[in-house]
Amino acid sequence: MCTAATYQTKDFYFGRTMDYEFSYGDEVAVTPRRYSFQFRHADRMDQHYAMIGMAHVAEGYPLYYDAVNEKGVGMAGLNFVGNAYYREAAADVDNIAQFEFIPWVLGQCASVQEARKLLRRTRLVNTAFSDELPLAELHWMISDREETITVESVQEGLRIYDNPVGVLTNNPPFDEQMFRLNDYLKLSPKTPENLFSDKLALNVYSRGMGTLGLPGDLTSGSRFVRAAFVKMNSVSADTEGESVSQFFHILGSVDQQRGCCDTGGGKYEITLYTSCCNADKGIYYYTTYDNHQITAVDMNRECLDGEEMITYLPVRGEQINWQN
Repeated sequence: MCTAATYQTKDFYFGRTMDYEFSYGDEVAVTPRRYSFQFRHADRMDQHYAMIGMAHVAEGYPLYYDAVNEKGVGMAGLNFVGNAYYREAAADVDNIAQFEFIPWVLGQCASVQEARKLLRRTRLVNTAFSDELPLAELHWMISDREETITVESVQEGLRIYDNPVGVLTNNPPFDEQMFRLNDYLKLSPKTPENLFSDKLALNVYSRGMGTLGLPGDLTSGSRFVRAAFVKMNSVSADTEGESVSQFFHILGSVDQQRGCCDTGGGKYEITLYTSCCNADKGIYYYTTYDNHQITAVDMNRECLDGEEMITYLPVRGEQINWQN
């Protein structure tokens, strides 16, 4: 279970939490413009936009969980179990496997508008990467500083939704998540008035009472409401430090702690990592479950005209700054 979000001050930010009970082995991966993407059913892509994100690298191929390209377009795949549906390959369309979808879009789209056009001829097909890495049931959020869309490949076809909140979690389908926000239209960051009855002298006895009813559980539907509320009401200065800090606070509202979501066999779903990418500058920030210090990788400090992928293992041990 995961949460993705956007945030905009002077720059545009895109990131997500990765919530699961174990890691496949994550690496920050910078894919330069001349790395050759081999597609199972489409022509290989020898020239494309450079990108940076978190990936599981298998057989030299970056299986991106989330990434941002050099044009400022971000994309993340989140679990969509029971609703995702991939088809057999067909003629006269671009047949793209689920694990190829992020590089397929980010490699050639400089905006969400370009992604919309690409998706008109894209068919997500049921080709797995390998027997060891079967199909992941996902849906995706694609964003730039102008707009955000949610993409869902379901039994009825490829659905593309405008996403005005710039937030995505897991089930149910996105249109149902958006509709559920109507149940919380009374929530406010402001101090509430007594609308219960003019015959009762009801008092505000605590700060924050305008948020009474904001769901606090770990289900994807509740995380969507909570992250949307926090994101839509967030305030920060537009400096890089304060913008990045605020973004991590937004996603901190849906952080998962070890022990609270028991998946059986002595395993617990936790927030393995949280990412925040400055999509305008190509700087990928992240924290991990055991390391709250923010670590950064700047894609523009690498050779983006090369052919070889550059990877960095996440810093996982807690970094404590002693002051005495």
